[in-house]
Amino acid sequence: MIITFLKATFLFAATLTTAYLVRHYIFTLAVLRKIKKPQKTASAASPKYEPSVSILIPAHNEENVISQLLQRMLELTYPRDKLQIIVIDDASSDGTGQIAEEYSKRCERIKVLHRDKNAGGKGKAAALNFGLEYAKGEIVLCFDADYYPQKDIVEKLVKEFADPTVGAVQGRPVVLNEAQSVVTRLVTLERIGGYRIDQEARDALGLIPQFGGTVGGFRLSILKELGGFDESMLAEDTDLTFQIYLAGFKIRYVADAECYEEAVTNWKAYWRQRHRWALGHMQVCFKNAFGVLKSKKLNFKEKIDGLLILHVYFMPVITMLAFIAGALLIIFEPSQLVYTFWLLVPLAFYSFVGNFAPFLRLE
Repeated sequence: MIITFLKATFLFAATLTTAYLVRHYIFTLAVLRKIKKPQKTASAASPKYEPSVSILIPAHNEENVISQLLQRMLELTYPRDKLQIIVIDDASSDGTGQIAEEYSKRCERIKVLHRDKNAGGKGKAAALNFGLEYAKGEIVLCFDADYYPQKDIVEKLVKEFADPTVGAVQGRPVVLNEAQSVVTRLVTLERIGGYRIDQEARDALGLIPQFGGTVGGFRLSILKELGGFDESMLAEDTDLTFQIYLAGFKIRYVADAECYEEAVTNWKAYWRQRHRWALGHMQVCFKNAFGVLKSKKLNFKEKIDGLLILHVYFMPVITMLAFIAGALLIIFEPSQLVYTFWLLVPLAFYSFVGNFAPFLRLE
């Protein structure tokens, strides 16, 4: 009875682990094939797509970094008469609000919204929903306060909305302080794997690129139809990804729309951040997995990719189960099948972080 249970556990866990491993190879090969193809350039005769844009900047105690971002907002090359910038001072106890107000006096396009401790401090989703009430642009872009975008990033992101089936876009975060510590190197590896491989491959293969919550945007009309961000979700960006696809729209990944960030530098901050992401992702999984399965607006490969995305934070536990169950089977009832799958488990576990980007020099 115990051996039967171990076999079932091992085969289930090893099959899922192998599926993720195969997916990583497919994604890596898809990106390699893409970079070898000559890239299409927009025709000079093509009319520019320049919708009105609102930029939301949620900020909680960001006095050390927000000046840099707001200065860059003044330097954006997008037509000024089509650009609105909204800073949401979300119950900050430092000088964030005052700094934002100073920039507002310098530029009438910058509007500052203040939330006190009673109304604010309830999470990024709540702050964004508050800002959405004042947004006037057809397209809404979001930037975290500690990011530093390219001057022409708005043009790069909004051009994708010329396609009416596109509901959201996502740009590429780039780590600036890679060499600072082991942690920053690990974050850089994750960013390269997550964006330069996973996101780019999903976009190229017609799967489900994810909206990451910053360095990206969406149609205001869609958010209003969806009732805004779900404030009960810790990973409101991942939840929005699936809500957009379930509504019949798609998301495009724009690799050349880069925005620069300072990664966390110590293990405590790293694990706190990843713990929040994992819990939020699991919330989204429980909320959306059944909807993905039964959706008539997703094709088969989108459903498979969506389910793999939703369950990715369960995989470390599942991989460990496969490893332990396989080891016990090798001891008590060895077989060639168990040997083969068991040897794949460590390789699959490794592939969860960063894919193979550093070795392929894709960064």
